[in-house]
Amino acid sequence: MVAAGFWRRCAAWSLDATLVGMPVALLAWPRARRIAGELGTQYQALLETAARSLGDALVSGMPPAAAATQWLADPALRAATQSLQHTLFALAWPPLLGFAALGALYHLAFEAATRQATPGQRALGLRVVDDECARIGHGRALLRHLAGALSWLTLNIGHALVLLRPDRRALHDLVAGTRMVQSCADGTPLPTWARAWLGLQALLLVYATMACVGYTNRVLQAGLDAALGL
Repeated sequence: MVAAGFWRRCAAWSLDATLVGMPVALLAWPRARRIAGELGTQYQALLETAARSLGDALVSGMPPAAAATQWLADPALRAATQSLQHTLFALAWPPLLGFAALGALYHLAFEAATRQATPGQRALGLRVVDDECARIGHGRALLRHLAGALSWLTLNIGHALVLLRPDRRALHDLVAGTRMVQSCADGTPLPTWARAWLGLQALLLVYATMACVGYTNRVLQAGLDAALGL
C-alpha cells in the first residue's frame, strides 16, 4: 500500500473539517454573532488606547525604550487587553468544544467502519489502517483522533512529520499505531478540484490576514494622529 502524501491528507482533512464545522457554526451562530460584536468593539478600543498611550509618550519626548516600557505597563492598555482576552475566550470555547466532540464521533464512526475512511478521505482515495494494514477498531480510531491534538499543540510539527518521515506518518499516527494510505500510485497529482479547494483556502487566509492588518493600521494611525494633534 502507498502511504498518503501531505497535500492529499491536507485536502481531505479540510473537507472533513468543513463538514463537521458547518452544523457547529449554525448552532453557535446566534451567540457568536452577539459576542463577535463585542469583540470588535473591544479590539477597536484596545487599538485606540494603545495609540493614545504611544502618542502621549512621543509628544513628551520620551526615549523609545522608555516609551515602549511605559506603553506595555499602561494600566488602561492592560485592562483593555484583558477584556479582549476574556471576550475572545467566551467566543471561542463553545464552538471549539462542539467541533472537538462532533469531530470525535465523526472520525470514530467513519474510520472504524468498513470503508475505513471519512467522506473527505474517500473523496481523495485515502484509508486509515493499522500497522498491519488492516482495519482499525473504534478504540484505535478514537485514540488517533485524540492524539491529533498533539500534532496541533506542537505548532503543527506533528503534521509536518508526514513530509519528513519515509513512511509519511504524522505524530498522531505514531501514537495510535495507524497509517494513512492512498489508492492511487505514488506521485499521482491531486485532482484539479482538490488543488482548487486548497487554493481557495489559501486565498481566504491571505485576504483575512490583509483585512485584519489593514484595519489595525487604520485604527492605530487614526489614534496616533489624534494624540499628536494632526
